[in-house]
Amino acid sequence: MLYAIIAEDNADSLEKRVATRPAHIERLNALKDAGRLVLAGPHPAIDSETPGSAGFSGSLIIAEFPSLEDAQRWADQDPYVAAAVYEKVTVKPFKQVLP
Repeated sequence: MLYAIIAEDNADSLEKRVATRPAHIERLNALKDAGRLVLAGPHPAIDSETPGSAGFSGSLIIAEFPSLEDAQRWADQDPYVAAAVYEKVTVKPFKQVLP
C-alpha cells in the first residue's frame, strides 16, 4: 500500500538540512531503485522553487511499504529525523486516484 510521509521542519533547519541531505537522498534513491517511490520533495518556505536562505518548511514522500508500521519505522530512521531537521513527522495511508 502507499503511504504519505509528511514532515514539518524545525525553525532554522536549513544548515542541518543541507549537511544531512546526501544521506537523506541515498535512502530515497534506494526506495526509487526498488520501484517503491512515487514522489518526494521539500516544501519551500516561500513561494519559490529556489527559496535560498528562506529554506524549507518540510517535506512530502509518497512511497509503497508493506504496512503502516513499516512506513513509520522507515520514516523514524530518516537522517533528517536524527539531525533534528524535522520537528514533526506524520505517516498515513495514501490512496492514489490520479494520475
